[in-house]
Amino acid sequence: MRISVIGCGYLGAVHAAAMAELGHDVVGVDVDERKIDALRAGSAPFFEPGLPELLSSGVSSGRLTFTTDFADVAGSTVHFVAVGTPQRPGELAADLSYVEAAIDSLLPHLSAGDLVVGKSTVPVGTAARLAERVRTVGAELAWNPEFLREGFAVKDTLEPDRLVYGIPAGDTGERARALLDEVYASILARDTPLVVTDYATAELVKVSANAFLATKISFINAMAEIAEATGADVTTLADAIGFDARIGRRFLNAGVGFGGGCLPKDIRAFTARAEELGKGEAVAFLKEVDKINLRRRDRVVELVTASLSDDTAGRKVAVLGLAFKPESDDIRDSPALDVATRLGKLGIRVVATDPEAIDNARRVNPALEYVATADEALQDAEVVLIVTEWREYRDLDPERTGTLVSGRTIIDARNVLDPAAWRAAGWTYRGLGRP
Repeated sequence: MRISVIGCGYLGAVHAAAMAELGHDVVGVDVDERKIDALRAGSAPFFEPGLPELLSSGVSSGRLTFTTDFADVAGSTVHFVAVGTPQRPGELAADLSYVEAAIDSLLPHLSAGDLVVGKSTVPVGTAARLAERVRTVGAELAWNPEFLREGFAVKDTLEPDRLVYGIPAGDTGERARALLDEVYASILARDTPLVVTDYATAELVKVSANAFLATKISFINAMAEIAEATGADVTTLADAIGFDARIGRRFLNAGVGFGGGCLPKDIRAFTARAEELGKGEAVAFLKEVDKINLRRRDRVVELVTASLSDDTAGRKVAVLGLAFKPESDDIRDSPALDVATRLGKLGIRVVATDPEAIDNARRVNPALEYVATADEALQDAEVVLIVTEWREYRDLDPERTGTLVSGRTIIDARNVLDPAAWRAAGWTYRGLGRP
């Protein structure tokens, strides 16, 4: 098929490259000329494992092209809208201006029978409203939410754990389903679960999934607060309750909490939309989920300052990690960068590093001191703080690390180290929710 993808940010670039990998003829459209130039050269404008290879393959084969001209979507049958929906400044609600602009720019180039497919995460009710506009030119709308994990986005697109179609009732809905089935034919051939539903349910699937995951993370972090007050070990607690199949162990890792471009803004937008619908009480607990998550950042700052005996001026702290999670250079709502920034404002000499996110972090906070390697950050540090669980930080050798620092105190804000091994090497080890 010939497919267009509107928006070539994180979601759109991955989706466009993956669709070309499936054999489709794909054109990606974005207004950012620098981004398009990079993509045309087969270069990913952000760090995502496996994406450069996919882009290079698609571009060199001729199946994948990129443009800033919306007129180039003409001739495509299916048009994916994959633009961002950030949080509105000063509000909880999602900013839909990019989605609206994408539809406005797309409409003049649609033909009767085309299918517009929403991938963006939007407040429930958005699809039904946009469908009326799309139908004015004889096209139809479907909603096909994404479930990508940064660091695994290529795999999650090519080998998803499920596909969800939100389509209208009747013959138009059947045609929309047939077109989506054709797009995803090779994926469906592997018996990938498919859920076909209405617009509202499809919209709710994504935000509900993120709300549940955020709740699970904040639950175990709430238990970490109780564990710290009682001397219990939250990691052992998580192991024990995780054996229950109804609960499961995944996303029960206590630490500094979640961040990134999805979970924080999605649960806030969900809360705002529920309040607009007069059902704010149904998801009022999400406000507490958000508060618990942010409290963990406060706790990490407290642990650092306490380790320095509150005499913080000029004291060196090595901050290992800036991205919100490993295998990503994304610093949007990153707990790691937030903690590093707060420590810097306390007069601490923060020396921070990350395998991929330094450039992005420097654009947001140029005042911090950045170095390229962990060894540089560790040199003469009085306190070591791990805030992003990159493998190279999880695999640090406590004996060797001890030869670089001036003080053997380590704060494991992701609970990924072996406390016994570090204590045996003469370190003062502090985790979150661990004795």
